[in-house]
Amino acid sequence: MYKSKYYLPMKRLFLFAGYDTDGRIDASIMYYVRALSEQGDVVLCMDSDCKISELNKLKPYVLHAMAHRHGEYDFGSYKRAYIWAHDNLALSDYDVVYMINDSVYGPLYYLLPYLERMESADTDAFGIVENPKREHPHIQSWFIGMRKNVFLSDWFNTFITSVTKQPSKGAITALYEHGFTRGVEHAGGKWMCLYSVPGRGVYNNIKKLYRKKMPFMKKVAFTRHNGEIGPQINYVLRQIDTDLRIAIIENAQRVYGRKYIDTILHRGWISAKIHGAIYGIKKLFRGQL
Repeated sequence: MYKSKYYLPMKRLFLFAGYDTDGRIDASIMYYVRALSEQGDVVLCMDSDCKISELNKLKPYVLHAMAHRHGEYDFGSYKRAYIWAHDNLALSDYDVVYMINDSVYGPLYYLLPYLERMESADTDAFGIVENPKREHPHIQSWFIGMRKNVFLSDWFNTFITSVTKQPSKGAITALYEHGFTRGVEHAGGKWMCLYSVPGRGVYNNIKKLYRKKMPFMKKVAFTRHNGEIGPQINYVLRQIDTDLRIAIIENAQRVYGRKYIDTILHRGWISAKIHGAIYGIKKLFRGQL
């Protein structure tokens, strides 16, 4: 059993942003929320219209859960979860607040050591993965943590409560994902991440990152390059907890189609490379038309 090397327990609040195309609370999100609930309090907001019977599945693991389609993506859900927490909890009682979304499957490894590694750093904010892009390095928005001087600050309150619906994913990234990191820096704060992954490596290098013990796998890896990442995903699935493996496969089959998922998970490495090359050629050709 894992034994913490830190003696003072941290009081954590997780603001969890979810989305499900069918309005479902399935085994994959239950697995994630249950793991978080073992380490702190959870307030969850789905950018989906979920029935009460679905949300009730979460009752043992959350302080509060809400769900309706707002179209503001993860930061819109973070906003709603934060407002509920601000109005109903004593935020100053918490040592750390996290903003986390379900664009990943996991945790693939026991989560507490990762939380403690971030929390032991001498920084004001932290995350799992940094995008080190030269123009604007930033914490990837699917797992962000912050200390009191951030989540109790006026600038953060203004930042998060001002989130609105944007016309594109690029605008969301620039305003909110990059914007949070810029906000920390402009306030004189420091930040760090456990992993630095350039470009689209967080989608494309699933096996490599798992072997480096990154505790999550991006869901969109299933759709990358016409299923070329299938063998990497299959490698990871063979290593992890059985319940999580079944939950991931069932979720992916429902979202992306059973036939597609079964096909890419049974491809060999050579076949996957061929399909990826075909996809690349078609993409290049379309770009030239």
